[in-house]
Amino acid sequence: MPDERSDPAAVVEVPPGVVAPATLPSGWVPSPSGPPVRVVAFTRPKLFDDFPEPARPVTRSVLIGAVVAGVVAALAVPWTTPGIGWLVTGLVVAVVTVVGVRSLGRPTFGPSRVAWAVAALLLLAAVGVLAAPWLGVLLVVAAFGCGALALTDGRRLRKMVAGVCMVPLASVWALFWAGRGAPDRAGDVRRAGLGRVVAAILVSVALLIVFVALFAGADPVFARVVSTVTPTLNGGTVFRWIFSVVVFVPGTLGACFLLASPRPSTVDSSPERSWRRVEWALPAGTLVAVFAAFVAVQFTVLFGGADHVLTTENLTFAQYARTGFWQLLTVTVLTLLIMAAVARKAHRSTPTDRLWLRGLLGALAVLSLVVVASALARMWTYEQAYGFSRLRVLVSVCELWLGLVFLLVLAAGIRLSAPARWLPQAVVGTGVAALLALAALNPDQFIADRNVDRYLRSGKVDLDYLSTLSVDAVPALDRLPEPERSCVLSQIMADAPSFATDGLRGWTLDRYLTDLVLDDRPLRTVSCPTARPANID
Repeated sequence: MPDERSDPAAVVEVPPGVVAPATLPSGWVPSPSGPPVRVVAFTRPKLFDDFPEPARPVTRSVLIGAVVAGVVAALAVPWTTPGIGWLVTGLVVAVVTVVGVRSLGRPTFGPSRVAWAVAALLLLAAVGVLAAPWLGVLLVVAAFGCGALALTDGRRLRKMVAGVCMVPLASVWALFWAGRGAPDRAGDVRRAGLGRVVAAILVSVALLIVFVALFAGADPVFARVVSTVTPTLNGGTVFRWIFSVVVFVPGTLGACFLLASPRPSTVDSSPERSWRRVEWALPAGTLVAVFAAFVAVQFTVLFGGADHVLTTENLTFAQYARTGFWQLLTVTVLTLLIMAAVARKAHRSTPTDRLWLRGLLGALAVLSLVVVASALARMWTYEQAYGFSRLRVLVSVCELWLGLVFLLVLAAGIRLSAPARWLPQAVVGTGVAALLALAALNPDQFIADRNVDRYLRSGKVDLDYLSTLSVDAVPALDRLPEPERSCVLSQIMADAPSFATDGLRGWTLDRYLTDLVLDDRPLRTVSCPTARPANID
């Protein structure tokens, strides 16, 4: 017997003139030339229960939009580097998705969806400004997450995680949805004159090739522009085109599929609160006591900074930061998980329950803020002694974000009788804001600028580390004296992808500014000095 949740549209049609006898089981149809055959039907995954298939079949706008998105992605997305092509593709996908969903009869979008979509585009815009590959990966992944939240609009943490996982699954299922609507659309195209459309496309391509070639031969400047825009045809280029189409065509169909699906119920069932007061208060109280004792005993160590290091025998700045920072960071994350579990499971039916919950979790949050501050103080002391690096800047931003999360938890605990449904989205939203702030800081340029200042002040610098930074750092490193400047910048430019490789899709603002800097002060052929005292311990 077929699954009762099988999609009826996927059932094989009975040949004309053949009527299934009433004695045949459901899911079986007669065969004109033999015994009855069982119908093979596609079964929707259970995960799609919250997102039923759109009532309307796929429209021509959705199909054309998906193809346009795939073509733009094939030409614009620089998969291995940052570049403006990510933003161009994101804008095209957003536009064709909105147009496609409107053609399916769902023109309205809530404020939270719009906010997540804007956040995704801002992250992709940062990819078009900064050239650091490591930061570009973080920005693109975060943009995908924001785009998934814009499509699924999950409010609780479980719904948000499920929504992110839903997007690739929806891209697969949307192919079946599009396939069932394709025959009618293809028939419409044939009736409109498919042959004439194909002929017009071929004539346009021929005219484009002929006239572009003529203009390129007539003007060398135009020829250089054409050579920059025109991709080099090789195996890698063809693979990139195919991969982009395979990813973005189903992805755009899946976006329309999710937005056009009937909205699931927005009523969230209250979590089952099964922990009595003694069951959660005893562990939480123990944890609060441990935190309080640690902060009290180690107060001098936590906030002693440089004075503590200088007055403690056999203690270096590196040991001071390393022996405590990662442990304190682990404590912060574990405490957040414990607080989330207690807030979800603890009984709060009586005023006494709520008082205990506010008191213990509030104390734990406040003490955790002290630990966050101490971790930041350790890292700041470390950075002042040995300079800045990518890892140190990144973990400092993470610690600042965790401190903000604890403040949000304290705000949510003011009214325990009203569950803080806004908290999961606020936590994720502040994380996205922290990443955008990191991009605005331009970490590679910030690191280079601070290390150059330290070199000019003390003469200490790690040229090998500065040579590993991206072209984002070139304007700051341009302040180095010769021959250090040419040595560091020569290595950076040798490792950086060139515009000849990526074309316009890999254009970033910082790469353009780098060209201006080097045009103004070209690199010299110099003998690089031996390494100076390192600032990276």
